[in-house]
Amino acid sequence: MSARGRHAPPSGSSTYLNGPRRGADLEVLADGLKLDVLVVGGGVTGAGAALDAATRGLTVGLLERRDLATGTSRWSSKLAHGGLRYLAQGQFAIAWESARERQRLATNIAPHLIRALPQLTPIFGRVPPPLALVMETGIRMGDGMRALAGTSRRRLPPMRRIAADEAKLWGPSLKPEHLRGAILHWDGQLEDDARLVVAIARTAAAHGARVVTYAEVDELTSDGAKAHDALTGEQFEVSARHVINATGVWADKLVHGINLRPSRGSHVLIAAERLGNPRAMVNIPVPDHFGRFVFAVPRSDGLVMIGITDDPHTGEIPDAPRPTDEDQAFLLETASLAFAQPLTPADVVGNFAGLRPLLDTGAHATSDISRAHAVIEDSVTGAVTVVGGKLTTYRQMAQDAVDAIAARPGVAAGSCRTHTLPLVGAQPHGTPRPAGVPSRLFNRYGAEATELVALADGRPELLEPVAEGLPALGVELVAAIEREGALSAGDVLDVRTRLGLVPAWREAALPAVESALAEVEAQWPGPSSRPTISSA
Repeated sequence: MSARGRHAPPSGSSTYLNGPRRGADLEVLADGLKLDVLVVGGGVTGAGAALDAATRGLTVGLLERRDLATGTSRWSSKLAHGGLRYLAQGQFAIAWESARERQRLATNIAPHLIRALPQLTPIFGRVPPPLALVMETGIRMGDGMRALAGTSRRRLPPMRRIAADEAKLWGPSLKPEHLRGAILHWDGQLEDDARLVVAIARTAAAHGARVVTYAEVDELTSDGAKAHDALTGEQFEVSARHVINATGVWADKLVHGINLRPSRGSHVLIAAERLGNPRAMVNIPVPDHFGRFVFAVPRSDGLVMIGITDDPHTGEIPDAPRPTDEDQAFLLETASLAFAQPLTPADVVGNFAGLRPLLDTGAHATSDISRAHAVIEDSVTGAVTVVGGKLTTYRQMAQDAVDAIAARPGVAAGSCRTHTLPLVGAQPHGTPRPAGVPSRLFNRYGAEATELVALADGRPELLEPVAEGLPALGVELVAAIEREGALSAGDVLDVRTRLGLVPAWREAALPAVESALAEVEAQWPGPSSRPTISSA
């Protein structure tokens, strides 16, 4: 079914999130509107739960203590993948769930944000032939799940063995010595994880959900929650029949009896030209760790992302965790095994890390903990907590959380609709880029790209980069503030445009962002409600 088959994506002002709408929704919630469902947490799972509940006919509110996608949901590897790693670990149910949800994302939900990503696993002389055979077998199993999930070969071509000469075409900087060939296969790449979260939240808002950022929940109660406005400090209460706790690695702060063991996944960013502008993601096996890889993923912004670690995180949970020196050294050293010129810290233009909200199962290493999600009901408050899982399977996680509420007595909820419901901007795969629409806008905004070009009517400078050499365009700043709920410079830089991934880009773009904020806010009624904190 195409994105425009059964449902049309929402559009227009009903989807817009901005300062005035936040103020109006917060006022309604604080004045005592009785919600069917209060969702706490504005990451991908929380936004997904708000959308699921709202489309079942329930009245929904969502509170997020910072900006949308501020936590783990903006620090992923930005892949919509079929779970090959889980096949290697024998977790067939999770691999199947990943393949099925990847199909739904790429076909119905957000086809404008999903790309077919060629993946190259080079076979060097040092790789024992039996290990190469095992890797090929696992990839073939993944391809079988692709077919069972209904993803066509035109969208994700089947794997094939290729010779060394062709491997060098996909990865020009691969070491030529002892390169016997490679396995070429395909998976899904997400244009940007934070953009997915914003699209989900806007779609939920179009279906009636009241999405309020910078509103922190202090305590869950049997009939809702106590919270405060993070911008003013003013306290308020929200009345709700049911609560979903989707706060990820912070889930145990609101309910008792949940034992989490966060795992840190670190990435570094390298200029693509440093690696010969690769056309494919390169998978490098980690020596002496069967089934574990470091990958180098080319991105649409001229960077290559190298990841990922899987190490336990202890201590306080920061909003923006950073890779350790050991993380960066491991990634660079492992990636250098495959490339002709060794990578050094001088090559790194940016880095980031995310924390996976894994349930503590007693496994020796976090890499051994199942990525299956769990839905847990609190016996004291009745709140439903959803933890675990991963970005690709967010929709199923959200459905399971809302299903738990829908099964309760007296809840008049319809059936789940989100598996076929397109998000804001969705358009069928293969839609040609309209004339005059920059590729950056088409790739990130889909069907809304022409609207953004129209926003720049009479102001051609808005279709130019926000600063020399940066990938983001000026009109993206306006759209972020007027339509996408950005309230601060950090919201624009670190979540909406992702310029904050590279510190030099962030610094160069900051004056343009501050100017855009002042210009847009001057048109809004009432006093400014800009946060004094950023998403960085």
